Amino acid sequence: MSDSTARSSTHLTRRLVQLYVGLTLYGASSALLVRAELGLEPWGVLHQGLTELTGISIGVVSIIVGAIVLLLWIPLRQRPGLGTVSNVFVVGLAMDGTLALVGDLDGFGVRIPVMVLGIVLNGVATGLYIAARFGPGPRDGLMTGLNRVTGRSIRLMRTAIEVAVVVTGFLLGGSLGAGTVLYALSIGPLAQLFLRVFELPAPAPVSVTPTPPAGPDPVATPPSGQAILPQ
Repeated sequence: MSDSTARSSTHLTRRLVQLYVGLTLYGASSALLVRAELGLEPWGVLHQGLTELTGISIGVVSIIVGAIVLLLWIPLRQRPGLGTVSNVFVVGLAMDGTLALVGDLDGFGVRIPVMVLGIVLNGVATGLYIAARFGPGPRDGLMTGLNRVTGRSIRLMRTAIEVAVVVTGFLLGGSLGAGTVLYALSIGPLAQLFLRVFELPAPAPVSVTPTPPAGPDPVATPPSGQAILPQ
């Protein structure tokens, strides 16, 4: 195996590790916010509201909502990547797994640090999986697709979507609180910071040395702008 092929394989392996570690941590961070009981991130409010309505676990609800949002990509002509499809399943499974491991928390002395940890961990997770460059999550893709189709700004589309899911989730029984506000204020700077931390260098281009033509002595290429004169 050539050095360039080995480097390319290592680069791909690192991207895959970043993707799945990031998605797993994203689900774990969302679960910590649930256990803190001080308010969830916007989509978490919707997921929790649907859980209250249906009795289905919040992780499974997250998977179902992610799959439905992914179907909305079809009329928007968005193309999912490996990260998009993985996001639908890995986040929900990691969320339910973390909730099974972390029980109910008592007292603000424990719940507040867990809330802060959940928000910071969410920023770390966002930086990891986005920097892996395997495609956006279903919800982010919905935002960018609406931006492209409507011509409205990313900021407006994100705000409209998140206000809609928060209001719907709250009406269904999802929890709003200090964690929701702190998440909204801090996730942008945190994601930007950790995107820089986990940014992957572009793979080195593979250089191909041209094979000289068969025959007697090769003819040297003249400098640009000069002709080959007969001897």
